[in-house]
Amino acid sequence: MATKTMQSSLDYPTFIWEGKTKDGVKIRGEDRAPNANMLKAILHRKGYRIRFIKAKSKPLFKQRIKSADIAYFARQLTSMMRSGIPLMQSLEIISSAHDNPSMQELIITINKDIATGTDFAGALSRHPRYFDELFINLIAAGEKAGTLEDMLERIATYKEKTENLKAKIKKAMTYPITIIIVALVVTGIMMIFVIPQFKELFTGFGAELPAFTLMIVNMSEWLEANWWIPLGLIIAGIFVFIRAKRSSKKFNHFLDRLVLKMPIFGNLVDKSAIARFSRTLATMSASGIPIVEALESVAGATGNIVYQTATLEVRSDVSKGVQLNQAMRTTQAFPNMVIQMTKVAEESGRLEEMLSKVADYYEDQVDDLVDSLSKQIEPIIMAILGVLVGGMVIAMYLPIFKLGSAI
Repeated sequence: MATKTMQSSLDYPTFIWEGKTKDGVKIRGEDRAPNANMLKAILHRKGYRIRFIKAKSKPLFKQRIKSADIAYFARQLTSMMRSGIPLMQSLEIISSAHDNPSMQELIITINKDIATGTDFAGALSRHPRYFDELFINLIAAGEKAGTLEDMLERIATYKEKTENLKAKIKKAMTYPITIIIVALVVTGIMMIFVIPQFKELFTGFGAELPAFTLMIVNMSEWLEANWWIPLGLIIAGIFVFIRAKRSSKKFNHFLDRLVLKMPIFGNLVDKSAIARFSRTLATMSASGIPIVEALESVAGATGNIVYQTATLEVRSDVSKGVQLNQAMRTTQAFPNMVIQMTKVAEESGRLEEMLSKVADYYEDQVDDLVDSLSKQIEPIIMAILGVLVGGMVIAMYLPIFKLGSAI
């Protein structure tokens, strides 16, 4: 009977209310109820004098669920269940307190599925967009072994470390991309609005303009008349890139290989992929999941198709009886240090411990790279700004210098 009550309460609309306690203290809150009158009656029984109740309006645009929301959900659920609160009650509390309406809906849906008899792993598996194989496999293993709280703790820690790694890479990428975009925008503004003003000034000189200045002026004239062409090409290029990235495996494979070969960012992406490989495999190994089964989930967690392919090759070899370190060496994708640590781990039976150390080492390497990245990129950015902006400034002042020397 309690299960039915909770299940139906999840379908109720949410109301926002405000009022006062018996002592005259202002109070406000959010609650689900079949209707406003019933909620008002419930609040009156608690001794509240209600000033108003209104249905909570739905947002105009649906808020997206991010991977950080899933990591936070895992940590919240771990804390709730460690405190002795049952799974379904924990999910109800988390959903009612979450700021993201989309995340609220997701948790409510999961709770409804559990209320109808589906196990937790099965309920999560209905949402593969948000819960990957790793998450589901660990939950399934925890439910079978009766160690769900421990598995949730491992998942929460793993997700938090993964999100931290993603944030560092995003931080490293954002700075140079932002500077380049700003430089291109400033260049476009100067070409369309500033240089034409200089052109009118040069016309009054009655002298032949330097070749470099003439080239910039001609480019400005073309851009002023045909600004829509480069803008259209940029928009079309972004659209084609996004479409190809979503639909073409060959393009993604090419892109991931290209990123790994880039002089500055390649090393960062390479080390972060190895860190994810090691951290994921260590987490799954500690959970008692067989290595062959674990490697399938590890492949998707590497974040790079090159390492994903290599991991699947390792899985194929390991399933045939090849040792993990030998299978990793065959792919020629993993550094020798990682292979040696894996070999020691296999011989000593401490795979989880060794792989965790490898993950810690490479995460520290990513930290150092991100910290030094701005210093490495700064000269390149200065060169780009110098060529784009400084070149136009020089081109505009060359006729003035020429006129001054003639006088």
